[in-house]
Amino acid sequence: MTYVSAGREYTRDSRYLTTRITADGRDGYPVEPGRYRLVVSRACPWASRAVIVRRLLGLEKALPMAIAGPTHDERSWTFDLDPGGRDPVLGIERLRDAYLARDPGYDRGITVPAVVDVPTGAVVTNDVSRITLDMSLEWSAHWRDGAPLLYPPALRQEIDAVNDMVYRDVNNGVYRAGFAGSQEKYAEAYQRLFARLDLLSERLERSRYLVGDTLTEADVRLFTTLVRFDAVYHGHFKCNRRKLSETPVLWAYARDLFQTPGFGDTVDFDHIKRHYYVVHTDINPTGIVPLGPDLSGWLAPHGREELGGRPFGDGTPPGPPPPGEEVPAGHAP
Repeated sequence: MTYVSAGREYTRDSRYLTTRITADGRDGYPVEPGRYRLVVSRACPWASRAVIVRRLLGLEKALPMAIAGPTHDERSWTFDLDPGGRDPVLGIERLRDAYLARDPGYDRGITVPAVVDVPTGAVVTNDVSRITLDMSLEWSAHWRDGAPLLYPPALRQEIDAVNDMVYRDVNNGVYRAGFAGSQEKYAEAYQRLFARLDLLSERLERSRYLVGDTLTEADVRLFTTLVRFDAVYHGHFKCNRRKLSETPVLWAYARDLFQTPGFGDTVDFDHIKRHYYVVHTDINPTGIVPLGPDLSGWLAPHGREELGGRPFGDGTPPGPPPPGEEVPAGHAP
């Protein structure tokens, strides 16, 4: 598979299926517990957003989850973690089949996260930004008791603004550096990435969380890039001004989130490393997966409590991951 085009800037294909699952079913897909299946890979930062938000809001029973394997070929993500290599509910080996069930001529990215309508076997949406927002906006009738407000009305404008700049310069910025087709395009992405990380570090010196004094959607979106930084982006994507663990404020912030129920207990470092180093053969042709970095630092004290803040606001932490959704032993600190 080819991710780098010589001489060109990396451009993400964002032509998503934008159908929404809503409380009133205005797009033809009403919120119904158990009707849909959230397909993710723990390797993917975009899918990891949905995994975390689902956990924090307690939507595990209402929105069951399928976990694809960490690697894929040019055709699609596969369900090689399941017995017989098939998702036990959808009955398919490849996520591609669910996209083709929606549109036999589908010619865009076979991406995760994707929400599949179980009765038809067809993907409803893979609109990564909308999926998590709609968990907050449309699925509230099925939240757990004590679920936090991740997208509170009074802070939505600020959350949206932070999300936009984090997406542009950080979430997608690491890819723009890693998949750059020229020295010039790489340097541009590299400078924008670290300039933004410096500004975020300044912001987080004064505040425990990105917006307000509780966890929000903005923290989820930044976390999924930060947690992959030293394991893959620093070396594999050449984002190597310094490691996250050498950036005091962001490292403490990331550890704070990692140690918060619903965040670190969803992270599978083995899947993350295998995905990037095995799938991206044009920038790692040997397919060798690094043994490091040492993960024990993720559990070190972070001291961020001194800044105040209430992680879950008036709510409570989620309980342990449900059976079958635990990160395997040895895949995390």
